[in-house]
This record gives sequence, structure tokens and C-alpha cells, in this order.
Amino acid sequence: MNDRIPEKPPVIAPLPNVANRPQWSVMIPSYNCSRFLEDAIRSVLLQDKGPDNMQIEVVDDASTDANVEELVRRVGKGRVKFYRQEKNIGSLRNFETCLNRSRGNWIHILHGDDMVKPGFYDEIDKLFKQYPEAGAAFTAFTHVGTDGNFLYNSNPIQSEPGIIKDWLYEIARSQKIQPPAIVVKRSVYEELGGFFAVHYGEDWEMWVRIAAHFPVAHSPKKLAMYRIHSDNITSQSFITGQSIDDIKKVIDIIQDYLPTQDRKSLKHYAMQHFSKYFARMSDRVYHEYKMPDIAMKQAKRAANMNLNKITAFFVLKIYIKKMIGY
Repeated sequence: MNDRIPEKPPVIAPLPNVANRPQWSVMIPSYNCSRFLEDAIRSVLLQDKGPDNMQIEVVDDASTDANVEELVRRVGKGRVKFYRQEKNIGSLRNFETCLNRSRGNWIHILHGDDMVKPGFYDEIDKLFKQYPEAGAAFTAFTHVGTDGNFLYNSNPIQSEPGIIKDWLYEIARSQKIQPPAIVVKRSVYEELGGFFAVHYGEDWEMWVRIAAHFPVAHSPKKLAMYRIHSDNITSQSFITGQSIDDIKKVIDIIQDYLPTQDRKSLKHYAMQHFSKYFARMSDRVYHEYKMPDIAMKQAKRAANMNLNKITAFFVLKIYIKKMIGY
């Protein structure tokens, strides 16, 4: 048993009846991302709702790249709390700590390398107040690079704010949310538990699990920023191949959340979607990371998930490049 990866959703303990409980908990998990952490903290402080209404806390997983406590003290100026794990326990257990240390009614897990834009918390507040039945709410978002430069926008979900129709079917087909864009009610985590099973795709599993039990609200305003860089879990998992193993496991897990009659078609769609996605990423591994052997291996594994024209194209493309030494 790998204690760093829970086999089932960790229990998120309900809070006792605490007086003056804040509405918000902005929990910032961090691990060796100090070069980005200041941006994350400042993006929250620009929208600070005040200590009575918003808990802001960095939960560090025993980083070794900097004195994170000193950084939090310098940037947060006493407004941002700090908690450090005694030893590195892995991202899933660190998320679990974030959830159990949260005191607010609404929890925003903002990874230490991501950011939110001005107006994010006001927009989520509007969604929850207008649609109180929602268990979670999220906005559209942008992908940014290492330096915070714009890369591309998230795919549109709907043109107007509101509860998403047939969201369970949509989110079961493919990942459509990045963590900085979504806020979840603490009561939902208390009912459903925390993140588990995998290091890559654990958030997708959670969003499907929530969609199976609660309505989800969305705003098309692009108010969150998901940072893509070579040191994050996503990029590293592409190189090791763990991403493919984890996504296949998540696809199997979420079948239990879906109507029986729709499981086969939704699983086929998800397998095909991620086959294409990983085939495209194998090309990125080839060019950006300069790892042709690993890229070829990943492309073949993508084809084993689902053989389709797009995946086959990338397998052939990488094979030819390897043969000619391009």
C-alpha cells in the first residue's frame, strides 16, 4: 500500500459549530514552486474579503527550493497563514490537509503555481447565491506559460452564467476544468471525501464525482489562470508515462458514477479523447523535451488506448522523425 496515494476518498471531517466562521477558505498547496508562489498569493490578496470572511493559508509539503515560510511572511504581511508538513507526503495528502484545515463554507484550492484574476471571488459568490443548489461553481480560465504569458483559453462551456445542463455527461467525457477555476462547498467534500487513487487526473475524478451528486454552476468569464511549466505534476507525468496509467484508472473509477446504460458509450468517448490528447502530447515530448524514445513509447501507448486517425497520424509522424533523425 502506498500511503501517499489514498485507496479511497479521505474523510474530510465536519467542523463543529464555530462562531464567526468565514465564508471563504483559500487554501494554497505548495511544493517547490516558490518562483510562482508570490504571484499566486498576490492574486488572492488583491481580492481579499477580510480576515473575518476569508481564510487564506499556504500549506507547504516540505519544499526544499526556498524558505517558503519566509516568503509567505514577506508577501502576506501577516494576513496569510502558513502550515508546513513535517515531511513530504505527496500532493494528494497535502490536498487532504488543505481540506481538513479549511474553516470556510466555500473552499478554493489554488495551487501554488496558479493564479486568479480580479473579480474571480465576486463571480463565484454571485453563482452560489443565485444557484444555492450548486455543490460547486467554476469560471472559464486561461492557460499561461512560465512567465505568466497568455497561451490559450479554455474551451467554452456555455455562453451565460448558470447551472450546466447534463454536466455529468459532459465532464465524464473529458477533463474540462483546471483547479484554479473551481470552488467547492465544504459540505460537499465532507459528504464525498477528498482526492484519491492517482496523482494525475485526481481532479477530473473529483469533478465527475461531484457532478454525479450535485448541480454545478459556471460562468463564462475567464477569471482564473492555469500555469503550464515543465516542473509541475502534469508535465512530469507526461515524461514518465504515469499520466496514461492514471487516466485509464480514473476512467474505470468514474464508471460507477454514471448511469448503467450510458457507461459503455461514455467510456469509449473518454478513451478516444485521451488517446488523441496523449498522442499530441507525445509530439510535445519529442520536440520540447527532446526525448524521442519516450515520445515513441507514449505514442504507441496512446494508440493502445484507442486507435483512431489522429492518434495513428502522430505515431507515424514520430516514427518517421526518429528514422530520419529529425
